[in-house]
Amino acid sequence: MKIYTKTGDKGQTALYGGTRVSKASARVESYGNIDELNSFIGISKSHITDDEVLKQLKKIQFDLFTVGSEAATPVDKLMLANGKSRLPLIISDTEIEELENWMDAFEEKLEPLQYFILPGGGKSATFLHAARTICRRAERSLVFLNESEEVRPELIKYLNRLSDYLFVLARYISKINNEPEEYWNPNER
Repeated sequence: MKIYTKTGDKGQTALYGGTRVSKASARVESYGNIDELNSFIGISKSHITDDEVLKQLKKIQFDLFTVGSEAATPVDKLMLANGKSRLPLIISDTEIEELENWMDAFEEKLEPLQYFILPGGGKSATFLHAARTICRRAERSLVFLNESEEVRPELIKYLNRLSDYLFVLARYISKINNEPEEYWNPNER
């Protein structure tokens, strides 16, 4: 089977379930942002050596494929005619709570925030900060899609929590790598 199909040469693509839409649609934009986020997490992983963090990021990448699959599926196509779900997995409160638990564990090892942090640090922290901003864009694009087509609230909630996780993780990685955080303190201009 060839990777190219030529079916998108005129600017349309097929959603999960078969509906053809413009590649400029809000739905395609949303799952494209999720895909970009997943790639940036992969870049971040290539600069991280902590086994537990790598395990978490691998799970998150898996979950992002789940989020992206649902984002690529119109709500009216989520269920098959026989009443079964079209998708084998969906994001639930379990995955959201998992992110919260991981964040709580990292935050126990960090100094409390007093100022905003400038994105940066070493390579791994910098890529995690970039992934965080892409995550926020992915979240915004799902919110935008939700204004015209229904999106399950768990997807938006997951991305919201994931951006928080990526921020806390960037701080944690900076700490374990002995890379100082730089603060945005308006009084020290």
